[in-house]
Amino acid sequence: MASYILALDQGTTSSRAILFDSAGRVCGSEQAEYPQIYPQPGWVEHNPEAIWESQLGVAQHLLQSKQVSANEIAAIGITNQRETTLLWDKRTGESVGNAIVWQDRRTSPLCEQIAMQGYADLFRNKTGLPLDPYFSGTKIRWMLDNIAGLRERAERGEIAFGTVDSFLLWRLTGGRVHATDVSNASRTLLFNIHTLDWDDELLAILQIPRSLFPEIKPNSDFFGDTNVSLFGAAIPIGGMAGDQQAATFGQACHLPGMAKNTYGTGSFLLLNTGAEARTSANGLLTTLAWRLGNTTTYALEGSVFITGAAVQWLRDELQIISSAHEIEALAASVPDNGGVYFVPAFVGLGTPYWDAHARGAILGLTRGASRAHIARATLEAVCYQSRDVLDAMQADSAQPLTELRVDGGMTRNNLLLQLQADILGIPVVRPSVTETTALGAGYLAGLAVGFWKDTDEIGGQWSAERVFEPTTTADERDSRMRGWHRAVERARNWTE
Repeated sequence: MASYILALDQGTTSSRAILFDSAGRVCGSEQAEYPQIYPQPGWVEHNPEAIWESQLGVAQHLLQSKQVSANEIAAIGITNQRETTLLWDKRTGESVGNAIVWQDRRTSPLCEQIAMQGYADLFRNKTGLPLDPYFSGTKIRWMLDNIAGLRERAERGEIAFGTVDSFLLWRLTGGRVHATDVSNASRTLLFNIHTLDWDDELLAILQIPRSLFPEIKPNSDFFGDTNVSLFGAAIPIGGMAGDQQAATFGQACHLPGMAKNTYGTGSFLLLNTGAEARTSANGLLTTLAWRLGNTTTYALEGSVFITGAAVQWLRDELQIISSAHEIEALAASVPDNGGVYFVPAFVGLGTPYWDAHARGAILGLTRGASRAHIARATLEAVCYQSRDVLDAMQADSAQPLTELRVDGGMTRNNLLLQLQADILGIPVVRPSVTETTALGAGYLAGLAVGFWKDTDEIGGQWSAERVFEPTTTADERDSRMRGWHRAVERARNWTE
């Protein structure tokens, strides 16, 4: 009898594989970073083969190291960095150029052009999304327009499009399955969140052939079996979801009004809105949370593009820390930020600003400012950006949040979570299992094959490991936020 669920968590900077047992406990994990490619300012790419090789490699090594056979795996769940765009040859499976990453801003002029043609409201009403380079649609158009001969091949039906989930599914099944799930589809700018299908009118505006697109399935479903050659036996793939939706499911935010924030390369706060696709008046995205059977759940989402990536920047470019975990002690070595604010708008600003032309800035420097102040300002920037999102969410929601569930790699940093509670003014709750992105994908896969019975059983497995209570006054919080907003205004509209 199968004892485990295998979750594949393909992220922006690394690929991970995690084994979970029936209690939702982590039984083993493997992780591998892979290269980031920056061809020019504002452009971010990945080599699709590096994505595939790193993801397959960690999965195979995990099973080998834990001496777990394919027959002991009930199902595989896939979760992934969203919006990152890949095109490949349907016959050979070979990718067409590098993947364009969600952080990439090269299509800003195209988004502005389409908006000037009067289509911004049409896209938002159908997709729940603003016209922004963040999403997949304009990336596909750019590739069709700029890679020699690609549009002609696409129009002949020779090319497949996919976000990372579809690409991995194609490779895992040996090219037998070209499919995606509703959560990833809802991030393409081409999926109608009301009809739950690709939208022909939007495809026509962006001049993208429909033949590129995968079949759309619920999040917990049979997606296909892996090739026997990969793991020694075929394993059913039972669940797929974009990373933030998977984390929301893994945090057991199954009821309307529940919210979580994931701190990874960026940070993403999702609020479950149930069966209602609620329109935001404050810069939030309306997105699919998940679809189980015939029941669709929606969410409001706030997107922060750079959080953990700012810590990596301190490590790799400024070299003021040698490893990411060092930032906590360094930031704690000073009592406050010394007046220093860091706006990590390396690829623009997301919610609630949606400013593709903003760029990073460090402000308030004095002769006494040290690397410790910059480290603390980096952690505070994570918290300020999340407060901006939460404020927008509170303005859109009639019901104020009373706590925030958090997850992701950065949540191991106790100082960060205390700062977050202090800046938000509500308790911040870290769960016992912080690998909730992978866990959510695992839960979806397990539901599809009967490994878990229902969401009630899953919800019963969630527990808090630590609660961080706010220690600041409302006046202190508001003063900090005023400084942050002054800094943001100086970073906005920087590029021409």
